[in-house]
Amino acid sequence: MAESKNKKSDCFWGYFMIAPNMIGLGIFFFYPFFKNMYNSFYDIGAFNVTKWAGLSNYKKMISDTVMWQSLGNTFKYVLIIVPFTLVLSLLVAVLLNTKVKGQSVFRVLYFIPAITMTAAVAIVWRWLYNGDFGILNYILGLFGIPSRSWLSDPKIALFSISAVSIWMGVGYNMIILLAGIQGISGSYYEAASIDGAGPLKKFRHITLPLVTPTLFFVMTTSLISAFQTFDVIYMMINSNSIALNSTQSVVLYFYRNAFVFSKKGYASAIAMLLFVIIMLITALQMKLQKKWVNYG
Repeated sequence: MAESKNKKSDCFWGYFMIAPNMIGLGIFFFYPFFKNMYNSFYDIGAFNVTKWAGLSNYKKMISDTVMWQSLGNTFKYVLIIVPFTLVLSLLVAVLLNTKVKGQSVFRVLYFIPAITMTAAVAIVWRWLYNGDFGILNYILGLFGIPSRSWLSDPKIALFSISAVSIWMGVGYNMIILLAGIQGISGSYYEAASIDGAGPLKKFRHITLPLVTPTLFFVMTTSLISAFQTFDVIYMMINSNSIALNSTQSVVLYFYRNAFVFSKKGYASAIAMLLFVIIMLITALQMKLQKKWVNYG
């Protein structure tokens, strides 16, 4: 009887301790998700006037060229941001794991962009990218290189925004990878040194294989974050810019449909499409990680 009472008491306090977190997840995650799914089957216009639409919102996406262009832009962001962020983050993490003078200062400097408000970052980079008096064009002018319209030229605006996203993401991922590298036992490196291995061989045969679990986590979160790119584009590209269509992501297109065009039902359908894409890619990652992630 006493053991049964203790188990009931443990269960009660266990559920009691996780209740705030579960309530928060229900209110801020699960309810919005199912509400969005519900809305995707309705036409919701201004003043929340609701009308049953069935699958018409999803059918509309098939012929919506702007939506498909936005989806293509999103995949471009992913293909640019994720690889560069991973490589630079790992490189910086490895360098900052060595004994260098001012190591703590460098770590803080690299991490600052990750904790800086996106609005502040966008203002600074818009000034740097300014086609008339921006610092970047001024520096190029010193070498005789003609100035460019970094944010208004449809051919390069997407790459300009991607560079800002990479700059903001390197610091955060660097901290996670640095923690993973520091978790590797020093005995591996000592044994490698005795065998005469240099820094490159140590990185290739010790650091890289043993940091793959952390690298997998960073890659997964970076992919999800890149697919949800919104705030940097919203802050840096004007709604009347000629580069809008070539830089607009799916999330920005969702936002414009929901809050600018008052097409909340169609916006919900776009959000569901993005959810399915992210879910499938994440599931594929989870399956493929068994082939290259070393949990040994």
